[in-house]
Amino acid sequence: MRLYPEKLAGHLQQQLLPVYLVSGDEPLLLQECCDLIRQQARQQGCSDRELIDAGVSSFKWQDILHSANSMSLFAERKLVELRLPSGKPGAEGSKALCEYLDIAGGEDVLLIISGKIDKQSTNSKWYKALDQAGATIQVWPVDAKDLPRWLQQRVRNAGMSIDGDALQLLCERVEGNLLAAVQEVEKLKLLARDTQITAATVTEAVSDNARYNLFDMTDSALRGDATASLRMLHGLRGEGTEPPVVVWALAREIRTHYETQLDCDRGRSPQQALSARRVWKNRIPLLQSALSRHNTDSLSRLLQQASAVDGSIKGFAGGKPWDNLESLISDLCRGGS
Repeated sequence: MRLYPEKLAGHLQQQLLPVYLVSGDEPLLLQECCDLIRQQARQQGCSDRELIDAGVSSFKWQDILHSANSMSLFAERKLVELRLPSGKPGAEGSKALCEYLDIAGGEDVLLIISGKIDKQSTNSKWYKALDQAGATIQVWPVDAKDLPRWLQQRVRNAGMSIDGDALQLLCERVEGNLLAAVQEVEKLKLLARDTQITAATVTEAVSDNARYNLFDMTDSALRGDATASLRMLHGLRGEGTEPPVVVWALAREIRTHYETQLDCDRGRSPQQALSARRVWKNRIPLLQSALSRHNTDSLSRLLQQASAVDGSIKGFAGGKPWDNLESLISDLCRGGS
């Protein structure tokens, strides 16, 4: 079945299907859908989580079949997450996914997290098989004309209301960055003296005297400045920023770079690849700087590293989240080969 993202929470309250395909190129909305599925899977006994990344060079499609045939050592049910950055499994992957659906028991849950899937792929055998066995959820970016309505709904969900001037100012502040938008709404919730958000409240939040800014930290990491990035990371921790917010900001940038580098490997220029991803023009030089230090393999490893940090936060992987975040930032700054 095909589900709209906004209908997912209600669906999960009714049932948990054996397979979900969540696809799209808006990281925040993609992550929120996946987190809803993870939460419900955990509540229904999937206490073990297995990660398989089709974007790494060592990946083989037999990995997903092996998962279907193996039982968890620690739980009766497990959640299997398959990362499919390209959105195209190819002939071998299509066959493997269809075979997985044939041999997998109904106990485990398969969550496929994919980049944007084109219309041609939605008519493919593997996509139709997944759609029939479970649910497919396509996540679309929020266009500039829809951003005010989207932000207004977020404000309402936080138990507040916002006037027109404040809404326009907030839209200008976040520049289409949905993660930044969510953070600003949370900040407004703390700063607002009542439930009505005015332009003055937004201005106060924007000029907030916090010394450390999450987006300044990610920009420093993209520039390769490890000293500044780690100093800001420690400052964010001291100011009470939660690790999931930090890892999501970093993972968002790394995934954009990874997908851009894939396009460059296929012959596009960095400028063309970044423009196709609707990167704001004033950020293109910054992202090009990071692309010059990394290749597809190193960015794939960084994505795996970010996933491991996320796992340590959620209790699925070892290590301390803040220590793991330090390592991730250091490796992002350093570059790869």
